[in-house]
Amino acid sequence: MKSDTHRLSRQGCYRTLIVFFLLAAYLCGGLGRAQSLFAQSLSAPSPSDSSDSISGVVLNSLTREPIARALVSSPDNRFAMLTNSEGRFEFTVAKGEAAGEGSESNGAVNAGRIVSNAPYTLTARKPGFLTDRNNFGPSLENESLKELTLTLTPESLIVGTVALPTAEAPDSITVQIFRRQVREGRVHWVGAGATRSTSDGRFRFAGLSSGTYKLLTNELLDRDPAAVGPVNPVNVGQLSSDWGGPLFGFPPAYYQNAFDFESASTIQLAAGQTQAVNLTLAKQPYYWVKMPVIFPGNLPGNRAWENGVGVIVYSQGRRGPGFALGYNNADHSIEGMLPNGTYAIEASSFADGWMSGLQLLTVKGAPDPNNGDRKINGPALTMVPSASLPVSVKEEFTSPDNTGGTTTWTISGRSTVVRGPRRYLNVRLEPADDFGLGGVVSLREPTGAGDDALAIQGAAVGSYWVIVDSSRGYVASIRSGSLDLQHQPLVVGAGGAVSPIEITMRDDMAEISGTVDGVTPQAQETAGAGASDGSLTPYPTGAGKAAAYIYCIPLADSSGQFTEVGVRADGGFDSAGMAPGAYRLFAFDRRQPDLEYRSSEPMQAYDSRGFVVRVAGGQKERVTLQLISTN
Repeated sequence: MKSDTHRLSRQGCYRTLIVFFLLAAYLCGGLGRAQSLFAQSLSAPSPSDSSDSISGVVLNSLTREPIARALVSSPDNRFAMLTNSEGRFEFTVAKGEAAGEGSESNGAVNAGRIVSNAPYTLTARKPGFLTDRNNFGPSLENESLKELTLTLTPESLIVGTVALPTAEAPDSITVQIFRRQVREGRVHWVGAGATRSTSDGRFRFAGLSSGTYKLLTNELLDRDPAAVGPVNPVNVGQLSSDWGGPLFGFPPAYYQNAFDFESASTIQLAAGQTQAVNLTLAKQPYYWVKMPVIFPGNLPGNRAWENGVGVIVYSQGRRGPGFALGYNNADHSIEGMLPNGTYAIEASSFADGWMSGLQLLTVKGAPDPNNGDRKINGPALTMVPSASLPVSVKEEFTSPDNTGGTTTWTISGRSTVVRGPRRYLNVRLEPADDFGLGGVVSLREPTGAGDDALAIQGAAVGSYWVIVDSSRGYVASIRSGSLDLQHQPLVVGAGGAVSPIEITMRDDMAEISGTVDGVTPQAQETAGAGASDGSLTPYPTGAGKAAAYIYCIPLADSSGQFTEVGVRADGGFDSAGMAPGAYRLFAFDRRQPDLEYRSSEPMQAYDSRGFVVRVAGGQKERVTLQLISTN
């Protein structure tokens, strides 16, 4: 038994090394040599009574043409080979054999059952096509599935040039790309990479998936030594204020010639598309600015440097990437260079607790030469410690509490007995702005036994959505003063001065059930075959997988909560445990991760295809929905 285990281990390592060698040779262009050297090693033994085969084809998801020399492999790399000129592949694997009591196979202990050496799934990849480690083919646990079709989606590209209004060649400049992403029904812009332009101003973003993007350049300051003077020793990359003449630079350029990120034009990419763009820089005079930072009286400014001071600059007060300043720990000031304009400066630090500050700065022309240091002295930015945001919970439960009123949690390595709503409730603040300094903050931990108070600490200046997760009942309302936090963001000012967060919990759940017309067994079988962009759904066909998906979207004035419900193979569904309210129901043939269900305008296209249902506490409603095809 031990020798067999060691033999399997050696074989697995050997096959893994072969896969890595083949992939390296494949990427370096040595395809023919790699195939000739390892064709025998990667191919399974000749078919016999003790072996079986798994074959298939790799297709371009757009053109449906076969893809030659694509690497098909199992997740554990025990199986791997390149497709032939017709995009086909075939693996021969040993048939299953009975495993004795306590025997081992592939690292798993099995008793008295058939053990198979076959992979449980396969994936394909090739340069020039999108690679997703989670994009596997159908499950091979179904022994009747021997002929596979794997699809690869061609990569999209954005290529372009960075140009000056004059004939002079620009220096190499950094270009950033952001991708539009929908999370929990809301649009966000997330960084998707950066690249530097070549000496002739060209740049290229490869490996992009279909979607919506925005582009901008980083600032570029004039590097003429006669004009610049010495480099600032405090902030590497920033320039000293002791320059020998007027200093010029290139502010961020947003596509297409926009003033800031928010107004920048979007680039819509389809799968396999190459989009050419141009970014034009404009030279402007830059001025050295200095903004003193005032810390609380009991906290010296140099303590902040231990954990750093983050600084964000917003042009025209509108959040977005582009401009930058740094923190000078020696002078306790924010310094750097900016062109003319109005800016919002936001700073944050975690020194003896989270603190933050916000100040406006206007740059207009050169500094007064009589001020001695040739800097524009801006108003002071005062750092204010974040206040604790109290959270109160009103329980309106009708069913008894089966936990006995207490629960033991392990918090920071110690066991703590918790009581009250903390046992089942978690509250967190998620930033409503994409480019703020603040992150997600949650309820503080108990300080010890008997500390059952709920509070959120460490929220920086900004707007937040209040998210409540509960293992008991549902959230009937969330309020802060006059704000309805189920539909409005919570605005945290300097020092975190806001009204307490008040949450009402109930357990008189509603239920919506029914059927979806148009769901067939064939529809379920093809549910994992591929999405409209050619990518595989993350939920391939198999036991327990939904044949369709119902989205229960609360109406604008409803206190209901968004719910996703899976549809069974017979077209039926049940959504027990829903919060009472008014909903518009949609039945889609596949998941809709990019559905902006919290925005009324994008959802108008579906209004006529939805079904409005209103349910009160304890009510059960049955409906019939029509399937919406997204092919």
